[in-house]
Amino acid sequence: MLILGIESATPQVGCAIGGHEGVLASAHSSRGRRHAETLTPQIDFVRRQARVELSEISVVAVDLGPGLFTGLRVGISAAMAMAFALGVPMIGVTSLDLLAFPVRHSPRLIVAAIDARRGEVFHAFYRQVPGGIQRVTEPAVANPEDLSSELLARGEDCLLVGDGALRYAEHFSGLDGVEAAEPGLAHPRADSLVQLAHAKALREEFVPPSELRPVYLRTPDAAEVSWPSARPAP
Repeated sequence: MLILGIESATPQVGCAIGGHEGVLASAHSSRGRRHAETLTPQIDFVRRQARVELSEISVVAVDLGPGLFTGLRVGISAAMAMAFALGVPMIGVTSLDLLAFPVRHSPRLIVAAIDARRGEVFHAFYRQVPGGIQRVTEPAVANPEDLSSELLARGEDCLLVGDGALRYAEHFSGLDGVEAAEPGLAHPRADSLVQLAHAKALREEFVPPSELRPVYLRTPDAAEVSWPSARPAP
């Protein structure tokens, strides 16, 4: 089983291919908001690096958000179109899960925070469990002051990860026991997407392309999107 993962929820866009043997190839780039220009050649580059044909792909995985409207629209639309064209199922993973996954070995409370613009962050809390991590709060949107107050009230050692934690660092830097992860972990990664999607694929947690829905935490964003509900014309 080969999985193509597409990630585009933040200013970074990435894709990866992998399966039982792990991640075979991945690529990430940040070129402003040029997701539409970057994604297609990036997929072809990763396919060639992995030495596979697109016809060999059996699952398309995609970051469902929350994240930036334009990036999500590009990534999810491309992933759905590819799944329709290949006749394969899809797997969706939230961007906050992807942020928390690389720091899954931390014994601290993990707080994934994505810059939501408008002075807000998308966030969720995670804890280490045998074999990985478990989300302990639902994805939410809040201003950094409220998130800081929640962390203060919890009084736990926390590891903050994501570009939201970096952008609003001044709100968290004075909190005892709260540390920010390294900047290299600021964005969700497509290789993490493939790894998490592989685990879901083994449990057969597939979704037909027509039933895939993005995770939006603000009503205006959700109201602006019209996702395809039928196979696109050749």
